Amino acid sequence: MRIVVAPDSFKGSLGSVEAAGVMERAIMDVDADCVVDLRPMADGGEGTLESVLEAKDGVRVEARCVDALGRSVVAEYGIVDGDTAVIECAAVVGLPGVPAEKRDPDLTSSFGVGELMLDALDRGCERLIVALGGSATNDGGLGMLYALGMRAFDKGGGRVCEFGADVAKIHRVDMSGMDPRLRDVGIQIASDVDNPLCGERGATAVFGPQKGATEEQVVRYDKALNDFGLLLEAETDIQAMDVPGAGAAGGLGFALLMLGGDVVSGAKLVAETMEMAALIKSADLVLTGEGQSDEQTLYGKAPGYIASMANQCDVPVVLISGCLDGDMDALSEVFSGCFSIAPGPISLEECIENAGELLFEQTKQVVHLIQSVSGGCS
Repeated sequence: MRIVVAPDSFKGSLGSVEAAGVMERAIMDVDADCVVDLRPMADGGEGTLESVLEAKDGVRVEARCVDALGRSVVAEYGIVDGDTAVIECAAVVGLPGVPAEKRDPDLTSSFGVGELMLDALDRGCERLIVALGGSATNDGGLGMLYALGMRAFDKGGGRVCEFGADVAKIHRVDMSGMDPRLRDVGIQIASDVDNPLCGERGATAVFGPQKGATEEQVVRYDKALNDFGLLLEAETDIQAMDVPGAGAAGGLGFALLMLGGDVVSGAKLVAETMEMAALIKSADLVLTGEGQSDEQTLYGKAPGYIASMANQCDVPVVLISGCLDGDMDALSEVFSGCFSIAPGPISLEECIENAGELLFEQTKQVVHLIQSVSGGCS
């Protein structure tokens, strides 16, 4: 039996590469005759860089930049196919890098993302893939645009700074100083969400609270991003505030659209990079997974996308998740089976601490079940 193992990360415990390795060991522990193809997945969030580099045998690059709080750091990005940079926002301005007590959108900036983009241009890259998930920022991409040469001014003509709190102060923008190399670079915006920039489903209303935004800040930022968005649209003659994905990463998706970028499904991009379709067609079974699954798994998340590919090929696909919640009927319509690694009453802390062992044991149980139905892996 040929099994494709394509999990996303189990956030807070296992990266996708580590999770795939655990699942492979479990399969081989049951039957060493199984042929296992590992394809660690991601959907535009944490782990996207790792997945693409694993699939394309790319190179890691280190560059000095600033993190979400403006502190000097050394961050990694990747270069694949010689001229394509893969930049993961979570690696430079990610929420885990901001201590809980400092999570305040007023204090964060996407400036470091722009610095990595410039570094990639300096190295001759002609294509940029920017993965947006997991950011700590809600600045509408102001910081990134500043790093790339834009300037913004308040009503008095004074130059504003590049942090979230400064978005509401902007009265005029000037993009004449943007790096000219951006005109000739293709930008793909890898995202797993379809939110617009503003409104009830916008960047701030949906994602702001997890980044520390208070109720007052949610209202203030939604208006500020709307005003900033209108200024940028007038400056660029690009209408993108309502484009699905514009609200990703606190509006960073919108700013990249202003540079001529195209929003693509992060899961689709990673899967195509791995040539996943051909692999699944030749498989007898697909195993995927993630930290928590509910009906949202079916909308842009890596396991949902993998399941859609498997269904098109009439290959059974099993979901092994840290936690199952929500509309199980919706999941059961897409997955051949859905399993949680939690063995009964267990705290979240215990589940995270023992995720590797729990995933190993649950994967073994799934493979035993498949064996009993199919007659073995050989």
